[in-house]
Amino acid sequence: MKKIELIEVIADSIDTLNKYNSKQAVDIIVNTITDYIKSGEGVEIRGFGSFIRKHKNARIGINPRTGERTDVKAKNSPFFKPGKSLKKLVNNL
Repeated sequence: MKKIELIEVIADSIDTLNKYNSKQAVDIIVNTITDYIKSGEGVEIRGFGSFIRKHKNARIGINPRTGERTDVKAKNSPFFKPGKSLKKLVNNL
C-alpha cells in the first residue's frame, strides 16, 4: 500500500474527513514518528509495534566485487519492531 492509498482508505472510512484532511493526518503522524526517532526517543504503538533508532558501530566492510576492504562509518538507522499482536495476526493468515 502506498501513502496515497492509505489516505484514500482513511477518507473513505470516516465520513467527516475528506482526502485533504486525511492527508494532513497521515503527514502529522509520519512527521511525529520521524521526529521522535531522530531525537532518539522512539514511538511505541501498543499492539502494533515500536519505531526506534538503532546505532550501528563503525566497521570494516568488504566490497563484494573487488574484495577490497573499506571503512564503513558509524551510523544510526530507523528500526521497526513489530508487537506481539501484530506478529500473531501475520502468522495466522
